Amino acid sequence: MFFVSTRDKEDKVTPSQGILKGLADNSGLYVPHRIPKLDISIDRLSDMTYQEVAYEVMKLYFTDFTEDELKSCINNAYDDKFDTKEIAPIVNKDNAFFLELFHGPTIAFKDMALSILPYLMITSARKNDVNDDIVILTATSGDTGKAALAGFAGVDGTKIVVFYPNGGVSRIQELQMVTTKGDNTKVVAVEGNFDDAQTSVKKIFTDKALAEAIGKKGYRFSSANSINIGRLIPQVAYYVYSYSQLVAREEISNGDLINICVPTGNFGNILAGYYAKKMGIPIAKLICASNENKVLYDFFETGIYNKNREFVLTNSPSMDILISSNLERLIHLSCGMDSAQNLELMNDLAWDGSYQITDEMKKNLKDFYGGFASQEETCLKIREMYDKTGYVMDTHTAVAKCVYDKYVNETGDNTKTIIASTASPFKFTRSVMSAIDSKYDSMDDFTLVDELSSIGGLKIPQAIEDIRNADIRHNNKCKIEEMEEAVVSFLQ
Repeated sequence: MFFVSTRDKEDKVTPSQGILKGLADNSGLYVPHRIPKLDISIDRLSDMTYQEVAYEVMKLYFTDFTEDELKSCINNAYDDKFDTKEIAPIVNKDNAFFLELFHGPTIAFKDMALSILPYLMITSARKNDVNDDIVILTATSGDTGKAALAGFAGVDGTKIVVFYPNGGVSRIQELQMVTTKGDNTKVVAVEGNFDDAQTSVKKIFTDKALAEAIGKKGYRFSSANSINIGRLIPQVAYYVYSYSQLVAREEISNGDLINICVPTGNFGNILAGYYAKKMGIPIAKLICASNENKVLYDFFETGIYNKNREFVLTNSPSMDILISSNLERLIHLSCGMDSAQNLELMNDLAWDGSYQITDEMKKNLKDFYGGFASQEETCLKIREMYDKTGYVMDTHTAVAKCVYDKYVNETGDNTKTIIASTASPFKFTRSVMSAIDSKYDSMDDFTLVDELSSIGGLKIPQAIEDIRNADIRHNNKCKIEEMEEAVVSFLQ
């Protein structure tokens, strides 16, 4: 297996090289030169642990890792830092299977990949005789930041800088980041939105003069965003695992089709589901759920991607994104991996803020269905689910459930469906509790935590207890144009 850039077919790297670089030259993203088929039966997978399934998936992509190296990365990542033995348990509620991806150390789905990325990266560095310190640069819409910080804090040979939109994340998300310990960590609030921050990070990555300057000081940049294949590929594993578990529980028979519904911002999570489908998992529809920043919904409806619109701050902030970076990987597939055609479209996006795919490319996206939910609909769905079942969803999962219900009503398709539950309700306590009852509006954040625990019969996650009285360690703010300076000053 090798990986190629979506913008230059001649830019080929080994898996470990792709993990180290993060972003390809020309701002392209690395993709596998082919999507491999699973070489083990679903019946055998259904008898395996999460760690064993993860190995069967990742070994097909990370082919320059030895068996011992890859298993060591997996076993170090998926251990008792997760609060359930299953790692990703499945809960059956209201005619859907909620794949709970938030049982890791930062109570969001980003833990599923960011718990393993540091191990993949350090192993990759050794394999490629890299002695420089690896500097992780990450823009976050809320969850990636803390998950990356948790993974890399205190790891020898690494430093990590996280940028987040000031005022654009929940208070719990912000506290999780700004209380992070570790001399190798820096957290910066940016006066701008996530798209602004992510675009600036990409520019820093492709600044050759800066790369040369920090290289002389013994540093090299890499990414913990889902633009890194070391983030994307581990996410494929939980879709393979969830299907095999439905078979093991006799909820479906081996070979039965399922749908998956994913609350979507940067498009990495749902793209991982598409990779699982291409690997042989019987997935029919991939339901892409957006909030009021519905650029993806409009794209799947029209074939036109247009970011020229108002940016809306919503109660599902991790999805407040207008430039869905990982969509480029799907576009690249839909045009037959034609890097020249893909580059032309991405240049259109950079210059004009929009692009239009061909009718043939649109046909290649027929497996996807786009839907969106307003903030009001999201709140109503949280309350409806709680009143009906006692199950408490976070705002992002509620967007997905809302879109899924719309899909069933519109199509009559009752195929059994996995909904990716991407965050604990404790991460968005204020929005969740206000949706359930307006009497909670006046309470402070940690009183709301206790109330949520009480009404939902839920144990308060350690991640929340850890920040109750934690000291603020990062008070940094900057403008978008000052991000590079913030990185350089940290390295000095």
